[in-house]
Amino acid sequence: MSDAVQPTAAEVRAAAEAVKTALDRHLAAVEGRSGEDDPAVYEAFNELAAAAEAYDELLYDRYDEVTPFEIPGTEDALPPYTGPEEPNALSVLIRRDYAVAEPQRLLAQAQRVEAADYDDGADVNASGTVHGALGLLFGEFEPDEIASRHKEFGLEEGDSTLWVIAADDQADPGEWLETPFEGVDPQRVVCRFDVSTVFDDDLDDEDIEDDTDDDTDDLEDQLGTDLDDDLEPLDADR
Repeated sequence: MSDAVQPTAAEVRAAAEAVKTALDRHLAAVEGRSGEDDPAVYEAFNELAAAAEAYDELLYDRYDEVTPFEIPGTEDALPPYTGPEEPNALSVLIRRDYAVAEPQRLLAQAQRVEAADYDDGADVNASGTVHGALGLLFGEFEPDEIASRHKEFGLEEGDSTLWVIAADDQADPGEWLETPFEGVDPQRVVCRFDVSTVFDDDLDDEDIEDDTDDDTDDLEDQLGTDLDDDLEPLDADR
């Protein structure tokens, strides 16, 4: 970096003082917070993170040195709740990711549902492709049931998240169907629940080996009479 754009020693010193001030303010906010989601603590946290990041950058630009601190990202953190204390309505936003781990199992289950629901031969080829089988199964079973029985359908769970959003009034019929997840105000999130494999770092090798053994059972055995008894397609008119 050229001398013309390098920060001065005084600028680095001022940034260091700003970190000290922000640190004191953050501690004071934590000591005097009014509750778990006190906006004063949230604001002081962000100010401290910004001050520390600015100091780290100036320190590197001037002296080619860094601090030992990792500044946590706040982009995904929810801001303090500012919605109604007594919401008249709510929205539940859910996303679940799956991998198609066993396509043959998926196809077999779809064919079973198809055989039971389409005696007249309608849509008889829907279960012949993976995307057709997915459409058939998700049209027949509730998402929560598929989530609880995903292995029966040849699926492997990925990340999932659930957001509960407070609202003043229920949306008009059909209002959000074209863009169901747009326009979410993060300050109206009442609660959020995330499930991800990144939270499973404490699993030991034995647990991992047991899961692998369960997942590699013989496919023909698992598609036998036990599944005939367990799989009960819902009403085709649903």
